[in-house]
Amino acid sequence: MDEVISNITQNIDTLWVINCAILVFIMQAGFMCMESGLSRHKNSINVALKNAADFGVSVVMFWTLGFGLMFGKSFNGFIGKDLFFFSTNISQYQTYFVFQAMFVATAATIISGL
Repeated sequence: MDEVISNITQNIDTLWVINCAILVFIMQAGFMCMESGLSRHKNSINVALKNAADFGVSVVMFWTLGFGLMFGKSFNGFIGKDLFFFSTNISQYQTYFVFQAMFVATAATIISGL
């Protein structure tokens, strides 16, 4: 019985984190609309493409470096030293990768819009 409750709790936690990641992803559209609205009409598509490029580049860079530094095994208690490029089995971290990648992309979009 405890195993069933543990599985249900884990599934609910995963669903909650994915739901939050979707909400953070929707923030990307909000920033795109805000930045496009603050620019001239002729430049609005360029602003939208800039935000899409920010998203893509930041997620790829998080995949290559950031995830390993955050979730890798500790190197002297300071930074992670593995999980770069998903070099090992990351099935337990997939949900957190998506969630953290959305925040990385949002931070890059906010900074590029200033």
